[in-house]
Amino acid sequence: MRKSIASYLTLTLTICILLYSSFSSDETIDLGKYSTKGLVLNYTVSLDTNINGDVLASRDVNKSFSPYLGKSFVGFKEALAFKESGGDYFSVNTFGYLGKYQFGASTLKMIGINNPAKFLKNPVLQEKAFIANSARNKWILRRDIKNFVGKRINGTVVTESGILAAAHLAGPGSVKKYLRSYGLDNFTDGYGTTIQYYMKRFSGYDTSFVKPNREAKAI
Repeated sequence: MRKSIASYLTLTLTICILLYSSFSSDETIDLGKYSTKGLVLNYTVSLDTNINGDVLASRDVNKSFSPYLGKSFVGFKEALAFKESGGDYFSVNTFGYLGKYQFGASTLKMIGINNPAKFLKNPVLQEKAFIANSARNKWILRRDIKNFVGKRINGTVVTESGILAAAHLAGPGSVKKYLRSYGLDNFTDGYGTTIQYYMKRFSGYDTSFVKPNREAKAI
């Protein structure tokens, strides 16, 4: 009996030593082999979710990372991208709109991009294009932002982020018509999405990061 107990203890001690040696090695984990490719990433947070201020995205790099992007600018652009393409940089829809944010060729030309094929293969350029286009739209709509933010149109309080999202969908000219007609001139895209829907869906985000720039270019 004593021999059996001794054998058991010896075996247990050997296993513990092996496990300790394995986990205490100097080898580091190579995170480069891990990828989110193929996963469906939903960057939106339900409007019904109760989230306190502690978990909202912050510019304070010393705070711990939170998966909640909340109403930050990053939350705005990722939520918009998810609505446009599911967040897929290489997406092309049935109307030929390209990338994560679904740009048309004419809009790309206005912000300095003349090669849509290369644009589609370049995620970094796509992010720059979104910022440039938003800056350009914010300049074009600067007076409307000043005059209409805080007012209620078609039951929705107008916000700057709602205006910029709608301009991404329909162009700044269509947004001007919508606002100045108090919602009577409501543009609808090829899939039936309206300016009114984007105004409501993307209201209340912090888009102060975007500075109005008439000559904004991605390149």
